[in-house]
Amino acid sequence: MGYIGKYKPFLIFLVKFFATYVILGALYSFWLSRYEGPDASIDPATEMVARQSVWLIEVAGAHAEAVPHESRSYLKLFFEGDYTARIIEGCNAISVMILFVSFLVAFSGTLKNTVLFAFSGCIIIHILNISRIALLSAAIYHFPEQEHFLHGVVFPLFIYGVVFILWVIWVNRFSYYANVKK
Repeated sequence: MGYIGKYKPFLIFLVKFFATYVILGALYSFWLSRYEGPDASIDPATEMVARQSVWLIEVAGAHAEAVPHESRSYLKLFFEGDYTARIIEGCNAISVMILFVSFLVAFSGTLKNTVLFAFSGCIIIHILNISRIALLSAAIYHFPEQEHFLHGVVFPLFIYGVVFILWVIWVNRFSYYANVKK
């Protein structure tokens, strides 16, 4: 077995991962480009995440409001009347979903399993992301001095931890790799 043959599975994984990531990333960038420029606006995915986060906060019994910034393309999230968070494009978790799907494709399984797990996983990520924003807003309202720690450490661990668990489930239960181990 030659040098390349020895690493062929790893190289195939890398090519599939980066090809998927670049293609999905380029499509997402193209879509976002429609909301940039002199008449910049907030993209619909970010608006939807903001609305759903407000809804979740209000279901929990607190008052919330998401208001577009007067001159920038983000929303200001108010929790009980206090400005607690800025919801920008990166808050919609689409980039996390792209990373998630790229990994699934790289560690592929059957087309049906890949599509179903990708769809289900993206729904889970979306729900967790909305929960993350709502909880982060409440936590910053109650502990404003901990904003950096909450936003920069606790909540990224929350969402990336779940994505990691989903990847482990995928590799061990649904990918072709799981079928080879059995």
